[in-house]
Amino acid sequence: MDNFSYLSVLISIVLGLGITQILSGFGRWVENRATFPAYAPSIVWAVLLLIMHVQTWWSMYGLRQHERWTFLQFFVVLLQPIVLYLLSSLVLPSQSCAVADLKSNYSAQRRWFFGLLMALLAVSVVRDVVLTGALPSNENLAFHGLFLVLAVGGLITASEWVHRCIALLSAGTIGLYITFLFYLLN
Repeated sequence: MDNFSYLSVLISIVLGLGITQILSGFGRWVENRATFPAYAPSIVWAVLLLIMHVQTWWSMYGLRQHERWTFLQFFVVLLQPIVLYLLSSLVLPSQSCAVADLKSNYSAQRRWFFGLLMALLAVSVVRDVVLTGALPSNENLAFHGLFLVLAVGGLITASEWVHRCIALLSAGTIGLYITFLFYLLN
């Protein structure tokens, strides 16, 4: 077994836990749909996080060629799935959550959610620097910059209209990001 095959097991476990968190939240929502009204930004972000988990797993395949791993490199790589998991735990209410609807949960978690989203963007850039000694490509940085602007907007405003726009713009951005930078497995 090569080094990355060994290390990727823990990455896959954390990503799997995040996906489980999202799917469990969707299951609770569907089960309680009569008393658990839908809220578009919550649903959009939950779907986006599911896609982001899969995209992260997909992009990790490119690390198979990295041969000499240090603990710092692996830790920074592992931080990305960890932050994704934390985002997943906030996007939909948990079973033990006192908040019973998606809109209230979104409002209650908004600052932490968008703060963690900014942390995810930082970890993504730092990962490339730690692994390669260089920043990501200009195209990749441009998408990170756009996501950062959207995350800051989500952090600083509570306007429902703005959050609906941010969710839709983020959906389009992640679609373009995957299409242009991660369409093919390499």
